[in-house]
Order: sequence, then structure tokens, then C-alpha cells
Amino acid sequence: MSNIEKVNEILEKAETFYLATVDGDKPKVRPLGGRVFHEDKIWFTVGTYKDVYKQLEVNPNTEIAAWDGEHFLRYYGEAVLENNEEVIAKAFEAMPEIKAIYEENGFEMGVFYLDNATAEIRNMMAIEESFEFKY
Repeated sequence: MSNIEKVNEILEKAETFYLATVDGDKPKVRPLGGRVFHEDKIWFTVGTYKDVYKQLEVNPNTEIAAWDGEHFLRYYGEAVLENNEEVIAKAFEAMPEIKAIYEENGFEMGVFYLDNATAEIRNMMAIEESFEFKY
């Protein structure tokens, strides 16, 4: 299993993870669950109409935290926002209820992955594994 697959596995087990952004000079954290593993990258999904997307456009530095019942994950780096139609199609295939809401309301799905990133897999006391990702 590759290092990025290990990170994805923790996110899959956790189901819900938490994304931190900066809004001006204030931190913002919200629960998310949308992600797609595609071409050895973990792509995260957010609506382009949401504040989170706008915050990432202004300041791409972000961190994701998750707990899978055994390990705590800290995954941080720079969000690379891309209009990747293949990833968006996979996201909507995995979440048809979200696709219906987006289509009904004319929303647009945004996707991003983390570059210049570090993933720390931790237990309660220490880092067990740490990986660097540069694309």
C-alpha cells in the first residue's frame, strides 16, 4: 500500500473529517465527507458557492484532521483548486443525493487536492508515520 493510500484509508474509515481554513484572521473548521481517490491523489469536494471554497481561493493553506477509531490523522498543505470533470463525475457517482441537490439548485462542485503536504498518522502520544506529498 502506498503512503497516499494509507492516508485515504484512514479518511475512508473515519467517514467524517474536519477541514480548517482561514477567514480573514479567524480560523474556520467544518466537517466534511466528500472525497475521491483518483490518480494517486485524494481529491476533496466542496461547493464553489460555499465560503470554504472562497477561503481556499484567498488562502490555500489548509489542514484536515480525522480519527478512524485507532489513529488520528493530520493532513496539511496547500489546496490546489482544479476544475477536474472526471473527479467531479466520480464524486457525483458516489454521492447521487448530492448530485441531485446541485443540479436542482444550479450549484457547481469544486474539487481540490493538497500539494506540498504532510500527513501525520498519530496515536494519542506520538507520530507513528509521517509522509510528504509534492505533486
